[in-house]
Amino acid sequence: MAERRGSAVVATALMMCLGVLFHCKVAEAATYTVGDAGGWTFDMVDWPKGKNFHAGDILVFNYTPGTHDVVVVDESGYNSCTSPSGAKVYQTGKDQIKLVKGQNYFICDYPGHCQSRMKIAVTAT
Repeated sequence: MAERRGSAVVATALMMCLGVLFHCKVAEAATYTVGDAGGWTFDMVDWPKGKNFHAGDILVFNYTPGTHDVVVVDESGYNSCTSPSGAKVYQTGKDQIKLVKGQNYFICDYPGHCQSRMKIAVTAT
């Protein structure tokens, strides 16, 4: 009987450890470099295709400061290439932005850049 109890304790402890490991894996955010090695530049709209984004994942926008920026916009701003008053603007050239659940829209608001497809729409689950 003591042998069974010992086995049950070991099995329970093992399941708890696996549960903790599984939880940590689920909670781990991924980091994506927008544009991969080419960085944040023109013709970005297709970059998110084929990727599975989750809330909490980090997008890294690499570019030369003073030549581009990253602006968080809504769908309307994305479609019209306009930045609403008070929009969050990133300008460091190594911007890291955490995705929220649902739609996330980003544009460069330098004149003509968004119109040259320097924008992305990312859906995070």
